Parts: sequence; C-alpha cells; structure tokens
Amino acid sequence: MKIRENIILGGDKPFVLIAGPCMIENEVLVMETAAMLKEITHKLKIPFVFKASFDKANRSSIYSERGPGIQRGIEILDKVKSQFNIPVTTDIHEPSQAEFIAGVVDIIQIPAFLCRQTDLLVAASNTNKIINVKKGQFLAPWDMKNVVEKIRECGNGQILLTERGTTFGYNNLVVDMRSLIQMREFNVPIVFDATHSVQIPGGLGTSTGGKREFVPFLSRAAASVGIDALFLEVHPNPDKALSDGPNMIKLSELEELLKPIIEIDALIKGM
Repeated sequence: MKIRENIILGGDKPFVLIAGPCMIENEVLVMETAAMLKEITHKLKIPFVFKASFDKANRSSIYSERGPGIQRGIEILDKVKSQFNIPVTTDIHEPSQAEFIAGVVDIIQIPAFLCRQTDLLVAASNTNKIINVKKGQFLAPWDMKNVVEKIRECGNGQILLTERGTTFGYNNLVVDMRSLIQMREFNVPIVFDATHSVQIPGGLGTSTGGKREFVPFLSRAAASVGIDALFLEVHPNPDKALSDGPNMIKLSELEELLKPIIEIDALIKGM
C-alpha cells in the first residue's frame, strides 16, 4: 500500500513509524515535535507519518482537555504537512468529519471504541483515503473481518488494522501477539500501537493511566512477529501532557527505543 512514492506499507518493506503527540495541545508543540520526529526518522531512515488528534472525544472526564477542534486542528496538520513535507493522519468521531479532513490527511484513523460504527466507516471509505482502523479493546482479532468487509463493500481496499491491546479485567489491557498474525489473514497491512497498549483505562480516576516503561518491550515483541507500521505517541514532556501522558514516550528517548526495532524488523523481513 503506497502512502507516497517513498513510503510503502506491507510485504518486505521496512516498518513505517506513525508518531506524534496524543492531542494537538498548541501549534508550537506540534511543530516542534514534528520537526524533531522528522530529524530522528531521517537519521534512522524510517518512513514516517505524523499523527495528532484535533479532538479527544472519549476522555474519562467531562472536564478533561479535548483539543482545538476540527477547524484549527486541520489547519495545524496542514502546516505540518506542507512545512515538513511529511504525510499526516488524525482520527474522526463523526461521519461528517471524514470529508472535511480528507483534503489534508493521508490516512483517516478510526478510533478503537468506534471501529464497528458502520456510518463512520462508510463515510471514511467514501473519501478514498487510506483507512486505519484500530481494533476495539472489546473485540477478538477475527472479529475485525467484518470491519474490513464493510470498508471493502464501499469500494475502498486501502485498509490498515491496528492492534492496541485487549480489555483484561478492570482498568487493564493485555496484548496477544497472535492478533497480529490473525488480522494479517485479511490481506491488509498490520500496525502495532505500542503506547495505547500500555494504557490503564480510567486508572487515575478522572483520566487514563499507563505504564510507558513497557513500550520498548512490546514494540520489540511485535516487530519480531512482523508488523508493517509501528504507532507511538510521543511528547517532549509526557508528564506535563494534556492527554495520555502516562503512556506516551519522551521525545528525547525515541531514537534509542527505535534502534533495536529497526534491527529486528530487518532480520524478520530478510533485509
């Protein structure tokens, strides 16, 4: 699957990094983070897609920060795309948002909690953009076959599926690496979301907790199984982030985290 001439997903191609802050907190933070991510991925020769959300519509508390909204958010993502010449992605929560963002983003992301929402999938599919669907925490990997078929029935075959952990009791997720193999049977590229996989949903009462120290281990494990893209949320100072701080990676630590994953990916794919 081609995102750009030099960014191809699937087969024996190197993994693509999809990364950025969880939420668009402000333009300065987004631009600085995008600049650093481009520098790191250029140095390591990793294909790169920038990700950030314009609206966090599923926050634990009604008082939590949600982001700048779709209009301002897309303006900032468009600036990232044009200034750094990198593809961008963001998530949508309502069908009407799909067409609005299609002129800017290269990939439309469907949140895990909404992965079975037919109207949302149809609206995203009709843009003819690449659709990245995150597997619901409540679904088995084989259940994603129906999601894939919904999109394909709309005439869009550009589909990514993302593993991001499965509900395991209260306030906990577990990653079953078999999911990566089972979802690949649908003949789509597979993404592993390492940072959301270490979330502790609602673990802080009015916000989500997380165990970012496990991100490197899960990332390496996923690479050893075989993935087409790695999804990481990163931030210059995760402890001060307005969303998903406990599970985000500190930007200054990203390069060292990626180096062994590159080696594993090359070994598995025979590069």
